[in-house]
Amino acid sequence: MFKLFKRLTVKEVGMIVISILFTCLTVYLELEVPTYISKITELLQTKGTVVSDLWNPGLKMIGLSFASFLSAVTVGFIAARLAASFTTSLRSDIFNRVLDYSDAEIKRFSIPSLLTRTTNDLTQIQLMITMGLQVVTRGPIMAIWAITKIIGKSEYWLWAVIVAVIVNIIMTTVLMTLAFPKQSVIQRLTDKLNSITRESLTGIRVVRAYNAEDYQDDKFAGANDEVTRLNLFVSRLMAILNPIMMGISSGLTLAIYWIGAYLIQDAALPERLPIFSDMVVFMSYAMQVVIGFMLMGALFIILPRTLVSAGRINEVLDLYSTIESPTEPKIAKDVKGEVVFDNVSFRYTKNSEAVIEHVSFTAKAGETVAFIGSTGSGKSTLISLIPRFYDVTEGKILVDGVNVKDYQLEDLHNKIGYIPQKAVLFSGDIKSNLDFGQSNESPLDDEKMWSALDLAQAKSFVEEKEGGLHSEVAQSGTNFSGGQKQRLAIARALARKPEILIFDDSFSALDYKTDRILREELAKKVKDTTRLIVAQRISTIMDADQILVLDKGKVVGQGTHKELLATNAVYQEIAYSQLSKEELENGK
Repeated sequence: MFKLFKRLTVKEVGMIVISILFTCLTVYLELEVPTYISKITELLQTKGTVVSDLWNPGLKMIGLSFASFLSAVTVGFIAARLAASFTTSLRSDIFNRVLDYSDAEIKRFSIPSLLTRTTNDLTQIQLMITMGLQVVTRGPIMAIWAITKIIGKSEYWLWAVIVAVIVNIIMTTVLMTLAFPKQSVIQRLTDKLNSITRESLTGIRVVRAYNAEDYQDDKFAGANDEVTRLNLFVSRLMAILNPIMMGISSGLTLAIYWIGAYLIQDAALPERLPIFSDMVVFMSYAMQVVIGFMLMGALFIILPRTLVSAGRINEVLDLYSTIESPTEPKIAKDVKGEVVFDNVSFRYTKNSEAVIEHVSFTAKAGETVAFIGSTGSGKSTLISLIPRFYDVTEGKILVDGVNVKDYQLEDLHNKIGYIPQKAVLFSGDIKSNLDFGQSNESPLDDEKMWSALDLAQAKSFVEEKEGGLHSEVAQSGTNFSGGQKQRLAIARALARKPEILIFDDSFSALDYKTDRILREELAKKVKDTTRLIVAQRISTIMDADQILVLDKGKVVGQGTHKELLATNAVYQEIAYSQLSKEELENGK
């Protein structure tokens, strides 16, 4: 919690100080009210007192109460502003930190958990700040100040208050000790609920196609019932807390009246009025003490979950990406687009099995290098090493003669146009998706966009849309077909005019005709651009200058289509499973 609050700005700390000062003012004004209650009580017991005599203390008491009200409202406004300001900056810090994460860090938390930490956990922090400044801070100030007021009035009354406070503290501690461990479990289960919900909604078609609604319902119900059970347990404890506080308050009231009656009975007649007046004042102060501890008890209601939430947020903020720009980055002298893999190996963790093992090849500027192999052979992982989505475990990757680890990340990414297997589009319009991010070509004009769309074979369907470049793109591009999304993703990469184009099985969503035309156009119009293609189709890579055949992360074949077809058993198996001998030999 304290680590989190170290992120407070000077302005926000100033707001906390002002809030505490106004809280002290509020408590002071409230504690002055019983003084005038005592005066009014004495006046009422005095012979000859008329209504006009009561106006002066009565109006002062009302004025103090109104001033206390205004002061409390001011604290509420400051607390709301501070909570909003702090959580806004905190939410921004979390978002920016997550954007810097590599795939490894994101997998460590999972996307649903990161979403929960950005929403639910931050809400707990916001609630803590709001209640903390308005209630929790006020509690100890009020309790301590009220105790100083009642000291010296009567040791019998004082002991009654001390006993009430001790019982209050013991009961609150016991209840919170039982509730605290459950809070972290509730947060973890909330992550699980979000994960199941996201999974079900993302795969809703599969769920329906397999009649798996009941299965998903049962999975959700299991987690939901557990969350409900734990929340009920905590809520019941909190429900017990309130009656206990009321019972303590009522018991203290009875004790004060009983002690007061005893003192008045034994006192002489002239002393009875002052004792009664003291009892009235003491009652007010004693209630303030109890209320103060009750307010502090409110802290324990929200503190457990807040501490868990703060810990979860700190986990995100304390974790830095393993992929960082070097302190002294290098710049390639000659812009060529050459990619060199020098004995590259990669493992996700130190002790895990190698995903890529001792891979070496050179892709010269303007060449097409393809990668093929069975599922899980490491093709996508291999090309993910070039833009540093992961860092190599052994060996090195050179782009234009410079190790990718020595590049400023922005400079490296400016050299690369990456098209993933599953096209990713963002909500907005076609234009915003094409002119996405920053590159050497930014900002793109309409002419460059249409040129990229034409090259990607996407111009025709974009022109058919009423809005053209301004046509709406729904979240994840759900208003486009798979092939259309893929072509838009390819157009986005082409518009950057990179030195290196990486196609991570990007042609699989295209029909054979579009696939062929697109590759022919790429060969003509971006012939100086290095093209690295991961593919499942033999037809997609037959014309490549170099083909690497991967099996379990190792290169088991390297050469042209004809060379591999003649000499490599793995390539032959893949090829003949897709095309006939004639088609393979004719290069169709």
